[in-house]
Amino acid sequence: MSWKTSKRWAEPENSPETAIVDVLIPTCDRPAEAAVTLAGLAAQSEPTFRVVMSDQSNGSPDWEHPAVAAMIRLLEAQGRQVELFRHLPRQGLAEHRQFLLDQSNARQCLFLDDDIWLEPGALERLSHALDMLGCGFVGMAPQGLSYLGDRRPEETATFERWHGPVTPERIRPGTPAFDRWPLHNAANLSHLSAEVPLPPEGWVPYRVAWLGGCILYNRQALIDSGGFAFWPTLPSNHAGEDVVAQWQVMERFGGAGILPSGAVHLESPTTVIDRHVEAYEAVLGVKHHG
Repeated sequence: MSWKTSKRWAEPENSPETAIVDVLIPTCDRPAEAAVTLAGLAAQSEPTFRVVMSDQSNGSPDWEHPAVAAMIRLLEAQGRQVELFRHLPRQGLAEHRQFLLDQSNARQCLFLDDDIWLEPGALERLSHALDMLGCGFVGMAPQGLSYLGDRRPEETATFERWHGPVTPERIRPGTPAFDRWPLHNAANLSHLSAEVPLPPEGWVPYRVAWLGGCILYNRQALIDSGGFAFWPTLPSNHAGEDVVAQWQVMERFGGAGILPSGAVHLESPTTVIDRHVEAYEAVLGVKHHG
């Protein structure tokens, strides 16, 4: 096992194992949500991972809250490396993600938002899928479990599993591929998971328009595709920076969603209030008329 159980928490620290995954968490004024996110990570047994959290809170950094501090101590007692950064001034989401990417050196990096809980085994499933598929990224679309009673067959109709290799795709507004985006609304994937038979490996790759909240990249593929280096072209009050990065990776290396999704959205109010600048429109010069 890559972690230490409670029997070994008080053992002297050894040299940490080399991380297979860097978990990159941008956070801002969300101590309650950040604590839950870290608690989900503490329940992941494999693979070996390092946590990098970057804070842009208005006041004290989130890790000074007792609940967040307790989860950081737990992760460290388990033998995980945790690195904390105070990254100011704010220059937008894309710049913050590029800063986190610059701190990463593992072969896989998981961009995990600070309001996502992962079920035990989710990280191992993602890492295994990325290795097996050999594409640029895989992801688990976070599920809003308050919507479990809200079935939306018109939104899940675009579900299409990958058969064979995951190949590069070009996604733009106005294409059939773009119309997959409602697939990740509400608890749609939870409903699909109850219906779609799973192969022995326990997961199914499927085609996406993009994913939010929980995306595991082949780090080199993300860097080779430009990462979030487009951030200087955006005003600080933008949204959708992850869409641009994913589309650039998909065009070169392909990308896939993973069913079932073990990511749960905490359904807290968004901290991105001003969304009048859509990153893919500003960076790629394309418009969504819908």
